[in-house]
Parts: sequence; structure tokens; C-alpha cells
Amino acid sequence: MTETTVAPPSELAGVRSLGRPNSFARQFDFWDDRYEGRRLFSELFGTFLLVLVAVGGGMVSARFGNAVPYGAKVVAPALMVLAIILFMGAVSGAHLNPAVSISFALRGNFPWKRVPAYIVAQFLGAILATLLLWALIGKQGSAGLTLPGHGISTGTAMLWELVLTAGLVSTILGTASGAQNLGPIAALGVGSYIALAGLWGSPVSGASMNPARSLGPALVLNNWTSWWAYLVGPILGGMIAVGIAYILRGPGGGESGIAAAQGTLERWFPRPTSGPAAASDTDTNPQP
Repeated sequence: MTETTVAPPSELAGVRSLGRPNSFARQFDFWDDRYEGRRLFSELFGTFLLVLVAVGGGMVSARFGNAVPYGAKVVAPALMVLAIILFMGAVSGAHLNPAVSISFALRGNFPWKRVPAYIVAQFLGAILATLLLWALIGKQGSAGLTLPGHGISTGTAMLWELVLTAGLVSTILGTASGAQNLGPIAALGVGSYIALAGLWGSPVSGASMNPARSLGPALVLNNWTSWWAYLVGPILGGMIAVGIAYILRGPGGGESGIAAAQGTLERWFPRPTSGPAAASDTDTNPQP
């Protein structure tokens, strides 16, 4: 029989002291390691699908003589993210991006202990997508690398990625907040932002906004041209977005933000029948 890991009593006590409703306390089922495999597979599979489209658009276009129009190459990843959030966001939060995972943790909506495994799953998904594309159509074009545009320095590309990612993470945190209360249609806002950012920002830096999407192919190809721009820019951009969210809405850690960041697996599977996690239901004030 496997042992069930639940939230530390100190964490649950903090939830009780906030007087949150039952559904908020249930989010601490995220500490239950029985669900970890599902969450990590969700991040791996979701990032695999995203990178398959984001990298595949350019490679297919190079292989077949610019058969994929520029607009389609930048909009397709946005549509894929929208679809992934809708069909799999409840499992893991559908971060698909190390910058998003770190930002959710900084915001207080996601436990830091989960961040390293999420990032590993995201990078693994990006690597597998790149390898599959290479196996199917060969190393076409830049072979999946994200590179600065012609005449653009690495420093400029980094700052460009910083600005674009600040907007992306602001959109993610904003649509996840209780103030907007958008629920599943938050995916429309996130997908729309990615499409718009790509349409006007892609010629400068590639509009990656995602270290896994950019560094996964670089790792497989062992080509580290301008790599730091696509690590530093998105991470710093996400941190700035967390600061913007604090200015706009105050501290994070609300029920809606936690549900968006961590998923809602507790609605699907039985909760522990004993221990602090089970007791948390009766220690908070029930509300509809």
C-alpha cells in the first residue's frame, strides 16, 4: 500500500486562518503525491504539443518551400495553447512554460516544491517534440532554434522577450484572478495574446516567451546561439508581471488563482478519509 502525502499541518493551518471556503482548502490536495504523475504527464504532453506546432511550422515551411504562411506559423501555437488549456488545464494548470511556473509560485498560487519537476517535464516535452520532427522531416531550416531577427543583437532580443513575456504572464495571472472570474474562457485571452504578440513581435526575437520552447531544441542540437536571451528574458518578464499583478490586485494566493495554477484534480478523485487534509473540510466555514 502506498503512503499518501498531504499538506503539512502548518500550511493547512494557514489556510484555516484565512477563513477560506471549502473549495480553497481542497486545493491543498495538490500536495497529495498520488496525483503527481498525472500532473507531470499533462505538462510533458502539453508542452510536446505546443512545441510540435511552434517548431513544426517553421520546419515544415522550410521543407516544402514556404508552404506555411507567416501568419499561420505564429498563430498556430496560440491556437494550440488555447486547446491545451481547455482540454487539460484542470489536470496541471497547463503552464507549458518554465516562466509561467515560476511566476505562479512567486505569486503565491503554486507551491515551490512542484516547480523543478514541472520544468523538467516541460523541457522533456520540448525535446521529444523536436526529436520527432527531425525524425519525420529532417533538420529543416533552423532545425527548431529560436534566433534573433536579422540585424538584431542578443541583448535586444532578450529585452524584446522580456517585454512580450511580461504581457503574456500578466494576461495569465489576470485571467486567473477572482476579479475577472473567467473560468475556462480565460484560454481565449491567453491564446489571443500569444497570437497577437507573435504577429508583430516574431520578426525581432521569434516571440518565444518560453524557455522550454527555445532551449529544448538548442539542447538537442547543441547549438547555443543567443540562448541566454530566451532564458533570461522570459524569466525576468514573468517576475515583472508578478509585480504588476501585485500593484493591480494585491497579494496572490486566492482561490481562483490557486485553482488556475494547480488544476482541480480533487474534484475528480476521492480525498483522503483521514489526516489533516480530510480534517480541513470541517475546519473551514462552508460556503456555496
